[in-house]
Amino acid sequence: MKKIAEILNTARTIAVVGLSNKRYRPSFGVAQYMQRAGYRIIPVNPFESEVLGERAWPDLDAVPEPVDIVDIFRRPEFVPEIVEAAIRKGAKVIWMQEGVVHEEAARRAEAAGLEVVMDRCILKDHLAQRGA
Repeated sequence: MKKIAEILNTARTIAVVGLSNKRYRPSFGVAQYMQRAGYRIIPVNPFESEVLGERAWPDLDAVPEPVDIVDIFRRPEFVPEIVEAAIRKGAKVIWMQEGVVHEEAARRAEAAGLEVVMDRCILKDHLAQRGA
């Protein structure tokens, strides 16, 4: 939990891969919460132009600014290509949401110097850090 607290306390920008405007999707609620908590949210979804008032990008390579956390809301089979893009982008953290597990991609990210959080909800961990 100390590593997670450090990540959440130092990160400012979160690219949310798989974020859509569908309010019933977990990605929307999590991103909205994190945005309200003060993080800059960058939507990454080729099928959206804007989410939560922020311009959406088709993939991580298209995002024109630095990213601290790459928060993944995609099925595990898509994780390796997202990790490779996060490495190219210079991201600091790969965060795979609950239910998203890819051990090989996690090892690749760690070998490239990224922190990895897997199968955890960033919203729940943020709330836990706040004592909620």
